[in-house]
Parts: sequence; structure tokens; C-alpha cells
Amino acid sequence: MLYLDYAATTPPYDEVVDSVAEVMKKHYGNPSSLHRMGVEAEQLVSQARAVIANGLCCQPDEIRFTSGGTESNNWAIQSVARRYRHRGNHLITTQIEHASAYVAFQELERQGYQVTYLPVDSTGMVKLEELEKALTDDTILVSIMAVNNEMGRIQPIARIGDMLKKRSNTILFHVDGVQAIGKLPKFYPAELRIDLLSCSAHKLRGPKGAGFLYIRQGLELPALLWGGGQESGQRSGTENVPALVGMAKAIRMSAEAQPSFYAQTSRLRERIVEGIREIPELQLNGAELPTEMAPHIVNFSFPGMRSEVLVHALEEHGIYVSSRSACSSSSSEPSRVLKAMGFDDARAASGIRISYSLEQTMDDAEYFCERLQRVVERLKASIVPQQPRPQNRRRR
Repeated sequence: MLYLDYAATTPPYDEVVDSVAEVMKKHYGNPSSLHRMGVEAEQLVSQARAVIANGLCCQPDEIRFTSGGTESNNWAIQSVARRYRHRGNHLITTQIEHASAYVAFQELERQGYQVTYLPVDSTGMVKLEELEKALTDDTILVSIMAVNNEMGRIQPIARIGDMLKKRSNTILFHVDGVQAIGKLPKFYPAELRIDLLSCSAHKLRGPKGAGFLYIRQGLELPALLWGGGQESGQRSGTENVPALVGMAKAIRMSAEAQPSFYAQTSRLRERIVEGIREIPELQLNGAELPTEMAPHIVNFSFPGMRSEVLVHALEEHGIYVSSRSACSSSSSEPSRVLKAMGFDDARAASGIRISYSLEQTMDDAEYFCERLQRVVERLKASIVPQQPRPQNRRRR
């Protein structure tokens, strides 16, 4: 088996599995309880928060635990919209955000907010001049993902952060960092002038059902959940101590391995891109410069072939890839991301995402390229050429 769908989810580190199991067995006290077992559980939560903060070069009280990226994105976007509506009702995002952000903005539109969806160029990069033109005195939030989860384009987060702070201190900057944290070098929210940052543990070889939202110190957000007052009163509910400990360990291990991760996945990407370019039926999606693309994601299209057909054909060879974000892979519609990049339906409906990690080898990349060539050779014979539509002739 060759699993190449790491952007969807990752196998947890063995050490993470062991930590989660140990906490479940030995430290099952409620962190809010006053007895010794409760105090021990509360200390584990505090330690997990400190470990994560250390990985982001921020303060522990800037980390708020959530159930994952979707909750973090929704909390950031909807809470800012509600809390600061007295300043304005204009929100800015892009046309290629993850569904957990994109759909949240659509819902806010239905509630009367004005939302600008910024276009991207043919490489998937947000157009900074369009962002600058879109900013108004009513703008209260800009939300842009650091790395597109479908085709891997890196966005100029540092430049956007500088632009927004020069424009106004009242415009908040939220970043979906799910595909960036632990993967890109020195991804620290304070240095990038980020106000809110979302993370999900299972993209970092941690447990599912755990994530966090970085909230810059001094920024006030309304509570997400009311009740017992956990997470400084902002997200009530008994903490999932095993998952939080597992997430902290995964983030620490990912941070320590980041230089090796970046070097190895960059080499893998170079070989996979080379293999795709050798197949004339395939078209690479994204930027040409490797530094503009996340090293762990490659996206290409096979125009004329539905993406799910190629996914299952590769699966017959023990290779697991995806067509797009796992959250929307069951949709039969052409990719919203590839359409936003200006591609036609044939290219947008045939996108394939390859994603991998430090564990994959150059032999794995060679195997993938060789099997991909075989599969495309077999499938291309089944493509029915599109006939031009007959033109209506005027009657004489």
C-alpha cells in the first residue's frame, strides 16, 4: 500500500498513540475536579497548551483548544463578525478557501454581511492588488488560508499581514494554517502579524477531534460555548485530555522534524512533478516555482477523465490519492478551486491531489510515477473526444 493522501488525514505517530492510550488509562480525571486526579488532568492540559505555544513562539494563554480546523475556522470568522459589527459589516476572503471557511462566509452573507471573495491568478495566488482595492472603512475581517489544501499554493501571508496593519489596526487577520503549521519553516503568527490562526491535529500525525485557535493577546472574542467556563470561559465543556496531550506531542514532534520534512518532501515533489510532466495527457496545476508551492502537495488534471476514475484506477495498484479536499471529494461538480484559477470544466473536473510526508521515499515516488503512466496509458483509450456543437444555419 502506498498512502498518498496526507492532506486529508495522517497516520498518527506511534508515540502519539501511546500517549493518548496512557492518558486514557491513567489520567481519566476531570480537569475541573478538585481532587488529585482532577489536578493531574488539569496539569496535563496546561502542559499541552505550553508545548503548543512554544511551537508557535506565542503565549500559552493565546491558545484555545477546539475539536479541529472546522470549529476553529467557524469560531474565528463568526465571532469576529458578531463582536465587531459595530465597526462595520464588510468581510474579505478568497474564492479558494476550505469549505469550513467558505461556507461560513456564505452563511454570514445570508445574515446581512457584505462579503468580498477575492479572485486568484492561474497559479492559485490571491491577487494582492484586488485585496488592497477591496479594503474599505467598513472592513473588519480578512480571512485567507496559508496553503491551499487542494493544490498546495502558498499565499503571501507576511505581505498581507503587513498590508493590513499599515492600513488599519482595526482590521483583523485570520489565517487557516491547517496545511502550513509544522510544514512551512518559521510559521509564527506574531511574526506574520496574524490575529487568529486555525490548526487541526490530525493533519500533523495527531489524533482526530483535536485542534486549536490561536487568538492574539488582547483580542476579545465572544464565547463559542457557554457552561462550566473552560478555556477562559470561551469554550465550555470537559476537556478531551487524551486528545490534547496527543496533539501537543504531535505538534512538538512535527516542529522538531520540520527541516527534515521540508527537505524530503521537496525532493519527492520534484520527482513526482517530473513524472507527471513526462505524461502528455496530464496538466500540472499551481505555480512553476517550487518555493511558491507547499512541498507536500502536488495537483494535476487529466482532462476528459473524471477524477474519481483515476483515483480508483490507482487504488487497484495499492496507491491512495484524492480528487480534492476530503470534505468535498464526493461532489460531482468541478473543483471550485480549479475553476477559480480560470480552468475549464474538463480540467477542473479531473483534478487529482497527491500528498505525502517524511515517511515516503524516493522509491515510493518512482513507483507512483511508473504506475501513473501505466494507468493513464490504459485509461486514455476510453476518453471520448468532445465533438464541436453544430452551428445553427440561418434559413434563406
